[in-house]
Amino acid sequence: MSKVTTAAQAVGRIRDGQTVGCTGVIGWITPDALLRALGERHAATSAPHGLTFFFTCATGDALGIPGMDHVARAGLMKRIVSGSYVNPRDPATGERPALTGLIRADRIEAYNWPIGAAMHWLREVARKGPGHLTRIGLGTHADPRHGGGRLTDRARDDLVELVEFQGQEYLYYPTWNLDVGLIRATSADEDGNLSFEGQPLLSSCLALALAVKSCGGRVIAQVDRVVPRGSRAAGEVRIPAPLVDDVVVAEGEPVGTGVGRDPGYLRPVADPAALVPRLPSGIDKVVARRTAAELREGETAIFGFGNSSDAVLALAEDVPDAADRFLFTTEHGSFGGLVMGGWRFSANYGPTALLDGPAQFDFIDAGLCRFAALAFAQFDAEGRVNVTRFGEANPGAGGFPHIADRARRLVFAGTFSTGGLKAECGGGALRIVREGDIAKFVSAVDHTTYHAGEGVRRGQEARVVTERAVFDLTRDGLVLVETAPGVDVRADILGRMPFPVAVARDVAPMDPALFR
Repeated sequence: MSKVTTAAQAVGRIRDGQTVGCTGVIGWITPDALLRALGERHAATSAPHGLTFFFTCATGDALGIPGMDHVARAGLMKRIVSGSYVNPRDPATGERPALTGLIRADRIEAYNWPIGAAMHWLREVARKGPGHLTRIGLGTHADPRHGGGRLTDRARDDLVELVEFQGQEYLYYPTWNLDVGLIRATSADEDGNLSFEGQPLLSSCLALALAVKSCGGRVIAQVDRVVPRGSRAAGEVRIPAPLVDDVVVAEGEPVGTGVGRDPGYLRPVADPAALVPRLPSGIDKVVARRTAAELREGETAIFGFGNSSDAVLALAEDVPDAADRFLFTTEHGSFGGLVMGGWRFSANYGPTALLDGPAQFDFIDAGLCRFAALAFAQFDAEGRVNVTRFGEANPGAGGFPHIADRARRLVFAGTFSTGGLKAECGGGALRIVREGDIAKFVSAVDHTTYHAGEGVRRGQEARVVTERAVFDLTRDGLVLVETAPGVDVRADILGRMPFPVAVARDVAPMDPALFR
């Protein structure tokens, strides 16, 4: 009997109070048609009611691919657990996503788990294990002593526990049932075997399907097309038919934000540097180029979302064969080629290999990404870093805690301040025209996503790169080691730090070439 059905029929089987897991990485591999159908069902009928949603990562861009914003409806959504969230303002309306509004208004129970913990938790659900045990995240926002991942006051249940095992502290994520899984693939055959030949990422699709079926639940797959039985080699099928209950064909859905059917995201291409966008000139590019200077050939480098990922595109401009000389990856499993920025982050351009989400976090947790570049929203006197929640935004931790915890060398990249910062580059120098309204160096961070100070004390190397200064993090705190030509060190740097910063004996000028 055919498993092919409509989106409305498939989500029409979801009942009040169930738990729904869903894949997606921003716009990539997002089953947007299924989420849309579920949101439309609730808008028309007020059913289903009181659902719990589990997303390993921010799903959709909340703009052209709404993703999780389709189901951000009071009454439909009771609770959400997600590895990250999307917080952009709509360029047309200036409004934040509906989900951000629900969280800021405390209308739902919202939790943020690190993506790595969410990926590995799915494995425990699938094998009917009691829970996921890890030391990554101790002392951060995921630690029950610091909120246990809660983003709203309404979130009162302890979804993360602090336990002791063999004399050491661990974070423990107990398992609970998943009733429905929403996944996206490229094609299904008549039996429901799924392949991903048109998707640049695999994410948690297999892990989620295994977890849901282990719980006796139902897996719904959104695909572009149905192919004849037996038309693909077994190795092309990544999810076998017994793990799939419903197949929904949704033709013409975008592959990613602003991306058509570009084969460059699926396989190696000749000269990828000539095919990717150039970064606009300005202070963000200064940060990206200075971060790129920290890269070493022969070292697997991993990049997080935000300013830090631009380092690869900046390097590709200056070193056209960078994709051949360096190995780049992200938390989502794409290896080789060039890391993309903005909404195209996660899927490399011209990749040479691909791991699924849980396996990629095995790679990360094993310490095989020796160098990591990560953005920062706040950095404090103790060396604590925040990207989880600040101001009006709650982007969540993403893969940050795992990446930062296991890298040998760390660079935290970003502008010195934000919110209206203006600066001019030219003549090999920098001039601050207007300081940003929002300080990023603070006495104490609002949330601790990672404690870099503790990392340094156990042997990590950490550096902070901004457009006007470079700092090394030592056991005693930040040390100013480089300054941009043209800035006033006292007025533009030290005088704007809310805590004491040591100055190296031989402070070097940042390379004037950065300010071309």
